[in-house]
Amino acid sequence: MWKEYYHAAGIYDFDYTLQRLDMDPLINVNMKERWVDVPVRLDQDNKCVVRVKGEGTTEKPVFSVMSDYDEDQDVVFEYIRNLFQWDRDLQDVEDFFEESDLARLFFTYAGTPIVKDFHLYDSLMKVIIHQQLNMKFAYTLSTRFVQNYGEQIDGSWFYPKPEVVANLDYQDLKELQFSQRKAEYVIDTSKLIANGELELEQFAKKSNEEVMKALGKVRGVGPWTVQNWLMFGLGREDLFPAADVGIQNALKKEWRMEEKPKKDVIEKAAQKWSPYRSYAALTLWRSIEG
Repeated sequence: MWKEYYHAAGIYDFDYTLQRLDMDPLINVNMKERWVDVPVRLDQDNKCVVRVKGEGTTEKPVFSVMSDYDEDQDVVFEYIRNLFQWDRDLQDVEDFFEESDLARLFFTYAGTPIVKDFHLYDSLMKVIIHQQLNMKFAYTLSTRFVQNYGEQIDGSWFYPKPEVVANLDYQDLKELQFSQRKAEYVIDTSKLIANGELELEQFAKKSNEEVMKALGKVRGVGPWTVQNWLMFGLGREDLFPAADVGIQNALKKEWRMEEKPKKDVIEKAAQKWSPYRSYAALTLWRSIEG
């Protein structure tokens, strides 16, 4: 077993990160001891579980990273550092919003980081499964999907490979309470990835607009899905899903409106939050969580 420590830049609310990760039944989180087990897929065959633990405070964030997997230690550590985006100094974001109309929210919920989903394919499957569903049932479906076709190692769940999902029948997912269309979206998109027609890693080199255009051509992948995948798959900082019901409810509360604001009104207001609109979205979501 190896263990390394990392002192992050600026402020970082790791306890909120754990709280958000704990919403997903597939992720092994211990809020009291302040750790999460991260399933890491190094390549097609090599997988390991890495424990990330908060050792500091929001103001002085320190983390320990440990694993029984003794090979490729530097690669694993770099993967974790990038996943949690510890090099991103969130004080820059706080300073930006200090003079904005969201200043109160950013003061209340300081140090809210963008933490990426554990793998690009997993993230895309998750947002496709979750789109247009309430949160409770969305997690029920994604949990069934992974527990039926994925793999559990040392108590942590790994999503199935796209090749596995590509070989499923639509009926297999319908038996898990997927709708016909959602089953088609999940399996057909997995086929594109398994066949090499859709290379998710290549999108990391493209602009948000290029990804929106290319990924938006895939059947069942709309703007909301692409925006959320860009944010949580690639960690992009300037996305704002104005059509998201949670965002609309948060702004209704923040703006003290009788009804939810319209999408075009939200998009116009969000322009002044660029280039950090993803942080605005995260903080707004956080403001209405229980």
